[in-house]
Amino acid sequence: MRTMKGPALFLAQFAGDAAPFDSWPAITRWAADCGYVGVQVPSGAARLFDLETASASKDYCDTFKGQAAENGIAVTELSSHVQGQLVAVHPAYDPLFDGFAAPHVRGDPAARQAWAVDQVKKTLLASRNLGLSAMATFSGALAWPYFYPWPQRPAGLVETAFGELAARWRPILDLADECGVDVCFEIHPGEDLHDGVTFEMFLERVGGHARCNMLYDPSHYVLQALDYLDHIDIYAERIRMFHVKDAEFNPTGRQGVYGGYQGWVNRAGRFRSPGDGQVDFGAVFSKLTAAGFDGWAVVEWECALKHPEDGAREGATFVRDHIIRVTDHPFDDFAAAGTDEAANRVLLGLAPSGNGPSGGGS
Repeated sequence: MRTMKGPALFLAQFAGDAAPFDSWPAITRWAADCGYVGVQVPSGAARLFDLETASASKDYCDTFKGQAAENGIAVTELSSHVQGQLVAVHPAYDPLFDGFAAPHVRGDPAARQAWAVDQVKKTLLASRNLGLSAMATFSGALAWPYFYPWPQRPAGLVETAFGELAARWRPILDLADECGVDVCFEIHPGEDLHDGVTFEMFLERVGGHARCNMLYDPSHYVLQALDYLDHIDIYAERIRMFHVKDAEFNPTGRQGVYGGYQGWVNRAGRFRSPGDGQVDFGAVFSKLTAAGFDGWAVVEWECALKHPEDGAREGATFVRDHIIRVTDHPFDDFAAAGTDEAANRVLLGLAPSGNGPSGGGS
């Protein structure tokens, strides 16, 4: 077992035009003031990070890390969620997801996809230059419009979608291996990788690729009534990143998992600030620690009710209080008998070693 690192904060929900969220020195100083020791950086946040330069220049990356370190902050990982989403987009979502892309590729799905793949690859190269071991992302989705089997799905539709998804990601995963960086897909509704089964379908089609891993966020499992603790037991070896995000699911006689087309405040399932929802984080931190996860505990603040700056400050304390400092010796060492092999044989009723089989029988 190893002690988890943290607390850290994902900056995607905070980077903006207003101070202190509009520059790298200012936002890292603010994060430190909130109580964080690390930040996860969205690679497309141009106010904070120059992806083009970072992918090619270790000197830039050293300066970037150094500016954060001056404020007591480490760079935990880069995120390519927005770009990864665009690696695979069903045409039904083209108009909405165009807003995620650079202006010059909007309205051209093929150009948008090529741009997205390039951005994800550059995030991997930048991760290597920063000395990071993991990158967060989304898988994108081709089959998502058909997740509910009505009308009946044609035979082979899902298999074809996952085959294409794997083909698009395999070269990216190979580059990740060259860079020594794990690709951590956030298991997330709206993505083709939205639960354990779909992750396994994808993993099989990329040949069990060593760099194909998970970003574990229990909030997304609460909202689909999935056992988020059992999930850790099943996928511990593939969980390489952790978002601390809470959620609550309160079904009624009027709505359940699908949410009745309601906004976030009125949905049966909604995201909450850490500690305000239903996730048993004591159990989550215990299971991840016991499984040997020693990555960062990263607060991803999303809440239907609370102000983000309040959630950020509370989140730092919440994570610090939940990180388990791993013991360096068994708790019952005080009662150790100090026995050896000879004593163990006596306790078992066996003859001294070398004297052949012995012991009572009936």
